[in-house]
Amino acid sequence: MQTPQKEPGQGAAQDDAVDAIADAWRRERPQTPVTSIGVVTRIWQLAKHFGDDRRRVLAEAGLDPATLDLLSVLRRSGPPYTLSTRELAEQSLVTAGAISQRVARAERDELVTRRPAPGRSRAVLVALTPAGHDLVERVVDQVLSREVELLDGLTAEQRDILTELLRTLLGDVQEKLNVRGVSHVGHA
Repeated sequence: MQTPQKEPGQGAAQDDAVDAIADAWRRERPQTPVTSIGVVTRIWQLAKHFGDDRRRVLAEAGLDPATLDLLSVLRRSGPPYTLSTRELAEQSLVTAGAISQRVARAERDELVTRRPAPGRSRAVLVALTPAGHDLVERVVDQVLSREVELLDGLTAEQRDILTELLRTLLGDVQEKLNVRGVSHVGHA
């Protein structure tokens, strides 16, 4: 199978291990549909590479992915950077128990505070502390700058095209699977 060549200066596209897997299945089981391998296997590999690299960057910053997720959801909510534990669970796509554990760890590290919601019997509000705000500001820049660096093998136009293709694919797959939202890689 011939793969298209990249533009000059971009390096030549070559057959890789994924192509070898598809070729082997074509040879061994010609009736087996293998057209998904080139997309799905590469997406799985990229997800693993991106996830591993993000964990490395976070470890260097002294932070874990779950805490970054909690702090990021609060930071993106805008001033006063406060959400209920229910809202945090919904936006993080994790259980109430997982949010409780995340909040407890972040509160222990003085990155968030929690207090009862006024007028609501069991609702709890979680807010970023100044230390949590400073940490998420610093780390989010490190993480996203690194991810930009990992994508710099694509031109701006290629990134835009890939973004649209992935948006279309994700929406179609979510519809076919009857799922909503985005989960963390490797988590349901």
